[in-house]
Amino acid sequence: MSTLPPDSWRNRPSHRQWLTEQANGLFAFFQNRMINPRGGFFDLDVAGKPIAPNNPVRGIHSTGRMVHCYAIGSLLGRPGSDIVVDHGMQYLWNVHRDTERGGYYWAVDDNGASDNGRKQGYGHAFVMLAASSAKLVGHPLADRMLADVTEVIGTRFWEEQNGAIAEEFNGDWSPISTYHGQNSNMHLTEALMAAFEATGDRSYLDKAERIADLIIRRRAGENGYRVAEHFDGNWAVDKNYLGDPMFRPPGTTPGHWLEWSRLILQLWVLGGKRHDWMPEAGEALFAQSVALGWDNALGGFFYTLDWNDVPDTRGKYWWPMCEGAAAAAFLVEHRPSAFHETWYRRIWDVIARYFIDEKNGGWNEQLTEDMIPSYTLFKGKGDIYHALQACMIPLYPAKGSLTRGVVEAMKG
Repeated sequence: MSTLPPDSWRNRPSHRQWLTEQANGLFAFFQNRMINPRGGFFDLDVAGKPIAPNNPVRGIHSTGRMVHCYAIGSLLGRPGSDIVVDHGMQYLWNVHRDTERGGYYWAVDDNGASDNGRKQGYGHAFVMLAASSAKLVGHPLADRMLADVTEVIGTRFWEEQNGAIAEEFNGDWSPISTYHGQNSNMHLTEALMAAFEATGDRSYLDKAERIADLIIRRRAGENGYRVAEHFDGNWAVDKNYLGDPMFRPPGTTPGHWLEWSRLILQLWVLGGKRHDWMPEAGEALFAQSVALGWDNALGGFFYTLDWNDVPDTRGKYWWPMCEGAAAAAFLVEHRPSAFHETWYRRIWDVIARYFIDEKNGGWNEQLTEDMIPSYTLFKGKGDIYHALQACMIPLYPAKGSLTRGVVEAMKG
Protein backbone atom coordinates (compact mmCIF):
# COMPACT_ATOMS: atom_id res chain seq x y z
CA MET A 1 0.00 0.00 0.00
CA SER A 2 3.05 2.28 -0.22
CA THR A 3 1.65 4.21 -3.19
CA LEU A 4 -1.26 5.52 -1.10
CA PRO A 5 -1.19 8.88 0.66
CA PRO A 6 -0.04 8.33 4.27
CA ASP A 7 -3.28 9.69 5.74
CA SER A 8 -5.58 7.62 3.55
CA TRP A 9 -8.24 5.61 5.32
CA ARG A 10 -7.09 2.68 3.20
CA ASN A 11 -3.84 2.64 5.20
CA ARG A 12 -5.53 2.52 8.59
CA PRO A 13 -5.74 -0.91 10.28
CA SER A 14 -9.06 -0.10 11.93
CA HIS A 15 -10.66 0.88 8.61
CA ARG A 16 -9.31 -2.23 6.93
CA GLN A 17 -10.64 -4.36 9.80
CA TRP A 18 -14.06 -2.70 9.47
CA LEU A 19 -14.16 -3.44 5.71
CA THR A 20 -13.14 -7.04 6.35
CA GLU A 21 -15.89 -7.45 8.93
CA GLN A 22 -18.46 -6.04 6.50
CA ALA A 23 -17.30 -8.43 3.77
CA ASN A 24 -17.47 -11.39 6.15
CA GLY A 25 -20.98 -10.36 7.14
CA LEU A 26 -22.07 -10.36 3.51
CA PHE A 27 -20.52 -13.76 2.85
CA ALA A 28 -22.31 -15.16 5.91
CA PHE A 29 -25.67 -13.58 5.10
CA PHE A 30 -25.89 -15.10 1.61
CA GLN A 31 -23.83 -18.28 1.78
CA ASN A 32 -26.38 -20.91 2.74
CA ARG A 33 -29.64 -19.00 2.50
CA MET A 34 -29.54 -18.35 -1.21
CA ILE A 35 -28.82 -21.89 -2.41
CA ASN A 36 -31.86 -23.33 -4.17
CA PRO A 37 -31.68 -27.13 -3.83
CA ARG A 38 -33.31 -27.44 -7.27
CA GLY A 39 -30.50 -25.43 -8.81
CA GLY A 40 -29.43 -21.83 -8.97
CA PHE A 41 -29.97 -19.27 -6.25
CA PHE A 42 -32.87 -17.60 -4.47
CA ASP A 43 -33.43 -13.89 -4.23
CA LEU A 44 -33.80 -13.08 -0.54
CA ASP A 45 -36.19 -10.81 1.30
CA VAL A 46 -35.14 -8.27 3.91
CA ALA A 47 -34.76 -10.92 6.61
CA GLY A 48 -32.87 -13.33 4.36
CA LYS A 49 -35.68 -15.71 3.40
CA PRO A 50 -36.38 -16.75 -0.21
CA ILE A 51 -38.76 -14.31 -1.88
CA ALA A 52 -40.19 -16.97 -4.20
CA PRO A 53 -39.35 -20.40 -2.81
CA ASN A 54 -41.44 -22.33 -5.33
CA ASN A 55 -39.93 -22.40 -8.81
CA PRO A 56 -38.53 -18.85 -9.02
CA VAL A 57 -37.12 -17.48 -12.25
CA ARG A 58 -33.33 -17.43 -12.05
CA GLY A 59 -31.55 -14.68 -13.96
CA ILE A 60 -28.20 -15.67 -15.40
CA HIS A 61 -26.51 -12.51 -14.14
CA SER A 62 -27.40 -13.41 -10.55
CA THR A 63 -25.98 -16.91 -10.93
CA GLY A 64 -22.80 -15.63 -12.55
CA ARG A 65 -22.30 -13.02 -9.85
CA MET A 66 -22.66 -15.58 -7.07
CA VAL A 67 -20.03 -17.79 -8.70
CA HIS A 68 -17.68 -14.83 -9.00
CA CYS A 69 -18.15 -13.71 -5.40
CA TYR A 70 -17.73 -17.13 -3.84
CA ALA A 71 -14.70 -17.81 -6.02
CA ILE A 72 -13.27 -14.81 -4.17
CA GLY A 73 -14.38 -16.48 -0.94
CA SER A 74 -12.60 -19.66 -2.00
CA LEU A 75 -9.41 -17.73 -2.76
CA LEU A 76 -9.63 -16.23 0.71
CA GLY A 77 -10.03 -19.67 2.27
CA ARG A 78 -13.63 -19.25 3.36
CA PRO A 79 -15.12 -22.69 4.12
CA GLY A 80 -18.18 -23.55 2.04
CA SER A 81 -17.32 -21.24 -0.82
CA ASP A 82 -16.37 -24.04 -3.22
CA ILE A 83 -19.80 -25.59 -2.71
CA VAL A 84 -21.44 -22.34 -3.84
CA VAL A 85 -19.11 -22.03 -6.83
CA ASP A 86 -19.86 -25.58 -7.96
CA HIS A 87 -23.60 -25.15 -7.42
CA GLY A 88 -23.62 -22.09 -9.66
CA MET A 89 -21.30 -23.48 -12.32
CA GLN A 90 -23.36 -26.64 -12.67
CA TYR A 91 -26.51 -24.57 -13.14
CA LEU A 92 -24.92 -22.29 -15.72
CA TRP A 93 -23.57 -25.22 -17.72
CA ASN A 94 -26.46 -27.67 -17.42
CA VAL A 95 -29.51 -25.41 -17.32
CA HIS A 96 -28.73 -21.92 -18.64
CA ARG A 97 -26.72 -23.23 -21.59
CA ASP A 98 -28.63 -23.89 -24.82
CA THR A 99 -27.14 -27.22 -25.87
CA GLU A 100 -28.90 -27.19 -29.26
CA ARG A 101 -28.39 -23.68 -30.60
CA GLY A 102 -25.55 -22.40 -28.44
CA GLY A 103 -25.40 -19.53 -26.00
CA TYR A 104 -26.96 -19.07 -22.59
CA TYR A 105 -30.55 -18.28 -21.70
CA TRP A 106 -31.17 -15.00 -19.90
CA ALA A 107 -33.71 -16.55 -17.52
CA VAL A 108 -34.72 -20.09 -16.56
CA ASP A 109 -36.91 -21.86 -14.03
CA ASP A 110 -37.51 -25.48 -13.08
CA ASN A 111 -39.19 -26.06 -16.45
CA GLY A 112 -36.31 -24.70 -18.55
CA ALA A 113 -35.90 -21.45 -20.44
CA SER A 114 -38.32 -18.65 -19.66
CA ASP A 115 -38.62 -15.15 -21.13
CA ASN A 116 -38.97 -16.74 -24.61
CA GLY A 117 -35.45 -18.10 -24.37
CA ARG A 118 -33.84 -14.70 -24.95
CA LYS A 119 -30.05 -14.42 -25.03
CA GLN A 120 -28.61 -11.19 -23.69
CA GLY A 121 -25.14 -9.75 -24.05
CA TYR A 122 -25.41 -8.62 -20.43
CA GLY A 123 -25.99 -12.19 -19.29
CA HIS A 124 -23.17 -13.63 -21.39
CA ALA A 125 -20.79 -11.12 -19.81
CA PHE A 126 -21.52 -12.64 -16.41
CA VAL A 127 -21.00 -16.16 -17.72
CA MET A 128 -17.53 -15.06 -18.84
CA LEU A 129 -16.88 -13.43 -15.46
CA ALA A 130 -18.03 -16.55 -13.60
CA ALA A 131 -15.91 -18.88 -15.73
CA SER A 132 -12.84 -16.64 -15.40
CA SER A 133 -13.16 -16.46 -11.62
CA ALA A 134 -13.92 -20.18 -11.31
CA LYS A 135 -10.77 -20.92 -13.32
CA LEU A 136 -8.70 -19.27 -10.61
CA VAL A 137 -9.99 -21.79 -8.05
CA GLY A 138 -9.59 -24.76 -10.38
CA HIS A 139 -13.23 -25.60 -11.05
CA PRO A 140 -13.37 -28.47 -13.60
CA LEU A 141 -15.95 -26.73 -15.84
CA ALA A 142 -14.18 -23.39 -15.98
CA ASP A 143 -11.99 -23.92 -19.02
CA ARG A 144 -14.80 -25.44 -21.10
CA MET A 145 -17.24 -22.72 -20.11
CA LEU A 146 -14.78 -19.91 -20.77
CA ALA A 147 -13.93 -21.32 -24.20
CA ASP A 148 -17.61 -21.79 -24.99
CA VAL A 149 -18.80 -18.34 -23.94
CA THR A 150 -15.79 -16.72 -25.63
CA GLU A 151 -16.77 -18.35 -28.91
CA VAL A 152 -20.43 -17.37 -28.51
CA ILE A 153 -19.59 -13.75 -27.76
CA GLY A 154 -17.11 -13.64 -30.63
CA THR A 155 -19.37 -15.19 -33.25
CA ARG A 156 -22.83 -14.04 -32.16
CA PHE A 157 -22.50 -10.78 -30.22
CA TRP A 158 -19.27 -9.07 -31.23
CA GLU A 159 -19.61 -6.42 -33.95
CA GLU A 160 -16.14 -5.85 -35.34
CA GLN A 161 -17.14 -2.73 -37.23
CA ASN A 162 -18.22 -1.08 -33.97
CA GLY A 163 -15.81 -2.59 -31.48
CA ALA A 164 -18.65 -3.57 -29.14
CA ILE A 165 -21.41 -6.16 -28.81
CA ALA A 166 -25.00 -6.42 -29.93
CA GLU A 167 -27.56 -6.36 -27.17
CA GLU A 168 -29.91 -9.32 -27.48
CA PHE A 169 -31.32 -12.13 -29.60
CA ASN A 170 -34.22 -14.51 -29.54
CA GLY A 171 -33.56 -18.11 -28.61
CA ASP A 172 -32.96 -19.03 -32.26
CA TRP A 173 -30.48 -16.13 -32.66
CA SER A 174 -32.84 -14.02 -34.71
CA PRO A 175 -32.35 -10.32 -33.84
CA ILE A 176 -34.83 -8.58 -31.54
CA SER A 177 -34.01 -4.95 -32.37
CA THR A 178 -31.18 -2.67 -33.45
CA TYR A 179 -30.84 -1.27 -29.93
CA HIS A 180 -27.36 -1.09 -28.41
CA GLY A 181 -26.78 -0.60 -24.69
CA GLN A 182 -23.74 0.54 -22.75
CA ASN A 183 -24.54 -1.53 -19.66
CA SER A 184 -23.98 -4.89 -21.33
CA ASN A 185 -20.77 -3.61 -22.89
CA MET A 186 -19.57 -2.18 -19.58
CA HIS A 187 -19.98 -5.52 -17.83
CA LEU A 188 -18.38 -7.30 -20.75
CA THR A 189 -15.39 -4.98 -20.30
CA GLU A 190 -15.17 -6.18 -16.70
CA ALA A 191 -15.45 -9.81 -17.81
CA LEU A 192 -12.91 -9.45 -20.62
CA MET A 193 -10.38 -8.08 -18.14
CA ALA A 194 -11.06 -11.02 -15.83
CA ALA A 195 -10.61 -13.45 -18.73
CA PHE A 196 -7.32 -11.77 -19.66
CA GLU A 197 -6.09 -12.08 -16.08
CA ALA A 198 -7.14 -15.74 -15.91
CA THR A 199 -5.60 -16.76 -19.25
CA GLY A 200 -3.03 -14.17 -20.31
CA ASP A 201 -4.72 -14.01 -23.73
CA ARG A 202 -4.26 -10.44 -24.97
CA SER A 203 -7.24 -10.65 -27.35
CA TYR A 204 -9.57 -10.27 -24.37
CA LEU A 205 -7.88 -7.04 -23.34
CA ASP A 206 -7.93 -5.72 -26.91
CA LYS A 207 -11.71 -6.09 -27.03
CA ALA A 208 -12.08 -4.39 -23.65
CA GLU A 209 -10.02 -1.44 -24.86
CA ARG A 210 -12.14 -1.10 -28.01
CA ILE A 211 -15.37 -1.04 -26.00
CA ALA A 212 -13.95 1.58 -23.66
CA ASP A 213 -12.76 3.69 -26.57
CA LEU A 214 -16.24 3.72 -28.10
CA ILE A 215 -18.36 4.27 -24.99
CA ILE A 216 -16.06 6.41 -22.86
CA ARG A 217 -13.44 8.20 -24.96
CA ARG A 218 -15.81 8.98 -27.81
CA ARG A 219 -19.43 8.93 -26.68
CA ALA A 220 -19.01 10.01 -23.04
CA GLY A 221 -16.31 12.47 -24.06
CA GLU A 222 -18.73 14.03 -26.54
CA ASN A 223 -21.29 14.50 -23.76
CA GLY A 224 -19.20 16.10 -21.03
CA TYR A 225 -18.39 12.71 -19.50
CA ARG A 226 -22.01 11.85 -18.99
CA VAL A 227 -22.19 8.17 -19.90
CA ALA A 228 -24.99 7.61 -22.38
CA GLU A 229 -26.96 4.44 -21.73
CA HIS A 230 -28.87 3.89 -24.96
CA PHE A 231 -27.83 3.88 -28.60
CA ASP A 232 -29.36 3.12 -31.98
CA GLY A 233 -28.11 0.61 -34.52
CA ASN A 234 -25.26 2.89 -35.57
CA TRP A 235 -24.18 3.69 -32.00
CA ALA A 236 -25.63 7.18 -32.06
CA VAL A 237 -26.87 8.28 -28.63
CA ASP A 238 -30.64 7.86 -28.24
CA LYS A 239 -31.63 10.49 -25.68
CA ASN A 240 -35.33 9.75 -26.08
CA TYR A 241 -35.16 6.05 -25.17
CA LEU A 242 -37.64 5.15 -22.43
CA GLY A 243 -36.61 1.57 -21.64
CA ASP A 244 -37.58 -0.11 -18.37
CA PRO A 245 -36.77 0.92 -14.78
CA MET A 246 -34.61 -2.09 -13.90
CA PHE A 247 -32.00 -2.56 -16.62
CA ARG A 248 -32.66 0.25 -19.09
CA PRO A 249 -33.94 3.37 -17.31
CA PRO A 250 -34.21 6.53 -19.42
CA GLY A 251 -31.75 9.37 -19.14
CA THR A 252 -28.36 8.84 -17.53
CA THR A 253 -27.28 6.80 -14.51
CA PRO A 254 -24.50 8.35 -12.39
CA GLY A 255 -23.77 4.97 -10.84
CA HIS A 256 -22.50 3.79 -14.21
CA TRP A 257 -20.23 6.83 -14.49
CA LEU A 258 -18.71 5.70 -11.20
CA GLU A 259 -18.46 2.09 -12.33
CA TRP A 260 -16.69 3.13 -15.52
CA SER A 261 -14.36 5.38 -13.51
CA ARG A 262 -12.99 2.32 -11.74
CA LEU A 263 -13.07 0.03 -14.76
CA ILE A 264 -11.23 2.48 -16.98
CA LEU A 265 -8.44 2.84 -14.40
CA GLN A 266 -8.26 -0.94 -14.06
CA LEU A 267 -8.05 -1.27 -17.85
CA TRP A 268 -5.34 1.38 -17.96
CA VAL A 269 -3.23 -0.54 -15.46
CA LEU A 270 -3.75 -3.93 -17.12
CA GLY A 271 -2.90 -2.46 -20.51
CA GLY A 272 0.45 -1.20 -19.32
CA LYS A 273 -0.67 2.42 -18.79
CA ARG A 274 -0.38 3.06 -22.54
CA HIS A 275 -3.48 5.23 -23.01
CA ASP A 276 -3.17 8.63 -21.37
CA TRP A 277 -6.84 9.39 -21.95
CA MET A 278 -7.92 6.62 -19.58
CA PRO A 279 -6.89 8.07 -16.19
CA GLU A 280 -8.07 11.49 -17.33
CA ALA A 281 -11.45 9.96 -18.18
CA GLY A 282 -11.56 8.12 -14.86
CA GLU A 283 -11.09 11.37 -12.99
CA ALA A 284 -13.64 13.23 -15.13
CA LEU A 285 -16.30 10.55 -14.78
CA PHE A 286 -15.97 10.56 -11.01
CA ALA A 287 -15.99 14.36 -10.80
CA GLN A 288 -19.15 14.59 -12.91
CA SER A 289 -20.93 11.90 -10.91
CA VAL A 290 -20.40 13.63 -7.58
CA ALA A 291 -21.10 17.10 -9.03
CA LEU A 292 -24.34 16.17 -10.79
CA GLY A 293 -25.53 12.94 -9.14
CA TRP A 294 -24.93 13.45 -5.43
CA ASP A 295 -27.75 14.73 -3.21
CA ASN A 296 -26.01 17.51 -1.28
CA ALA A 297 -28.93 17.87 1.11
CA LEU A 298 -29.56 14.28 2.16
CA GLY A 299 -26.65 12.25 0.80
CA GLY A 300 -26.49 9.41 -1.68
CA PHE A 301 -26.57 9.34 -5.46
CA PHE A 302 -29.80 9.97 -7.32
CA TYR A 303 -30.48 6.89 -9.42
CA THR A 304 -31.06 8.63 -12.75
CA LEU A 305 -30.84 12.11 -14.25
CA ASP A 306 -32.49 13.50 -17.35
CA TRP A 307 -30.36 14.98 -20.11
CA ASN A 308 -30.66 18.41 -18.47
CA ASP A 309 -28.92 16.94 -15.39
CA VAL A 310 -32.12 17.13 -13.33
CA PRO A 311 -32.74 14.14 -11.02
CA ASP A 312 -35.39 11.91 -12.57
CA THR A 313 -35.48 8.79 -10.41
CA ARG A 314 -34.69 10.39 -7.07
CA GLY A 315 -34.39 7.24 -4.97
CA LYS A 316 -31.00 6.11 -3.68
CA TYR A 317 -29.78 2.60 -4.47
CA TRP A 318 -26.95 0.64 -2.91
CA TRP A 319 -25.01 -0.22 -6.04
CA PRO A 320 -24.06 3.35 -7.07
CA MET A 321 -22.77 3.85 -3.54
CA CYS A 322 -20.70 0.67 -3.89
CA GLU A 323 -19.31 1.75 -7.22
CA GLY A 324 -18.54 5.19 -5.82
CA ALA A 325 -16.53 3.71 -2.97
CA ALA A 326 -14.62 1.40 -5.32
CA ALA A 327 -13.93 4.17 -7.84
CA ALA A 328 -12.72 6.50 -5.10
CA ALA A 329 -10.41 3.75 -3.84
CA PHE A 330 -8.81 3.43 -7.28
CA LEU A 331 -8.51 7.19 -7.65
CA VAL A 332 -6.93 7.63 -4.23
CA GLU A 333 -4.21 5.23 -5.35
CA HIS A 334 -3.67 6.36 -8.94
CA ARG A 335 -4.70 10.02 -8.74
CA PRO A 336 -4.18 10.85 -5.04
CA SER A 337 -5.81 14.08 -3.91
CA ALA A 338 -7.70 15.48 -0.97
CA PHE A 339 -10.77 15.57 -3.22
CA HIS A 340 -10.73 11.82 -3.85
CA GLU A 341 -9.92 10.94 -0.24
CA THR A 342 -12.72 13.18 1.03
CA TRP A 343 -15.22 11.54 -1.27
CA TYR A 344 -14.01 8.06 -0.35
CA ARG A 345 -14.75 8.85 3.28
CA ARG A 346 -18.03 10.64 2.56
CA ILE A 347 -19.44 7.75 0.55
CA TRP A 348 -18.55 5.23 3.25
CA ASP A 349 -20.07 7.49 5.91
CA VAL A 350 -23.42 7.41 4.10
CA ILE A 351 -23.20 3.67 3.44
CA ALA A 352 -22.54 2.99 7.13
CA ARG A 353 -25.39 5.19 8.29
CA TYR A 354 -28.13 4.22 5.86
CA PHE A 355 -27.35 1.18 3.72
CA ILE A 356 -25.93 -1.44 6.07
CA ASP A 357 -28.80 -3.31 7.71
CA GLU A 358 -27.54 -3.83 11.23
CA LYS A 359 -30.75 -5.56 12.33
CA ASN A 360 -31.20 -8.20 9.63
CA GLY A 361 -27.79 -8.42 8.00
CA GLY A 362 -26.86 -7.57 4.45
CA TRP A 363 -27.44 -4.15 2.91
CA ASN A 364 -30.59 -2.19 2.14
CA GLU A 365 -30.70 -2.17 -1.65
CA GLN A 366 -33.16 0.67 -2.17
CA LEU A 367 -33.87 3.86 -0.22
CA THR A 368 -36.31 6.66 -0.86
CA GLU A 369 -35.01 10.13 -1.63
CA ASP A 370 -35.10 10.90 2.10
CA MET A 371 -33.09 7.75 2.90
CA ILE A 372 -35.83 5.41 4.14
CA PRO A 373 -35.70 1.73 3.07
CA SER A 374 -38.03 1.04 0.15
CA TYR A 375 -38.92 -2.03 -1.92
CA THR A 376 -40.56 -0.81 -5.12
CA LEU A 377 -37.89 -1.89 -7.62
CA PHE A 378 -35.60 -4.12 -5.57
CA LYS A 379 -37.78 -6.32 -3.39
CA GLY A 380 -35.24 -7.47 -0.86
CA LYS A 381 -31.61 -8.58 -0.89
CA GLY A 382 -30.79 -10.34 -4.12
CA ASP A 383 -27.21 -9.21 -4.60
CA ILE A 384 -23.87 -9.68 -2.86
CA TYR A 385 -21.73 -8.66 -5.85
CA HIS A 386 -21.68 -4.87 -5.60
CA ALA A 387 -21.41 -4.61 -1.82
CA LEU A 388 -18.78 -7.33 -1.47
CA GLN A 389 -16.54 -5.76 -4.09
CA ALA A 390 -16.95 -2.33 -2.51
CA CYS A 391 -15.75 -3.72 0.82
CA MET A 392 -12.85 -5.71 -0.60
CA ILE A 393 -11.44 -3.60 -3.44
CA PRO A 394 -9.91 -1.05 -1.02
CA LEU A 395 -8.08 -3.85 0.79
CA TYR A 396 -5.84 -4.66 -2.18
CA PRO A 397 -3.54 -2.62 -4.44
CA ALA A 398 -5.42 -1.26 -7.45
CA LYS A 399 -3.44 -3.21 -10.04
CA GLY A 400 -6.30 -5.08 -11.66
CA SER A 401 -9.42 -6.91 -10.62
CA LEU A 402 -10.26 -7.93 -7.07
CA THR A 403 -9.59 -11.58 -7.90
CA ARG A 404 -6.14 -10.68 -9.16
CA GLY A 405 -5.47 -8.76 -5.96
CA VAL A 406 -6.46 -11.72 -3.83
CA VAL A 407 -4.35 -14.15 -5.90
CA GLU A 408 -1.27 -11.92 -5.69
CA ALA A 409 -1.76 -11.48 -1.96
CA MET A 410 -1.84 -15.28 -1.59
CA LYS A 411 1.54 -15.48 -3.32
CA GLY A 412 2.97 -13.07 -0.79
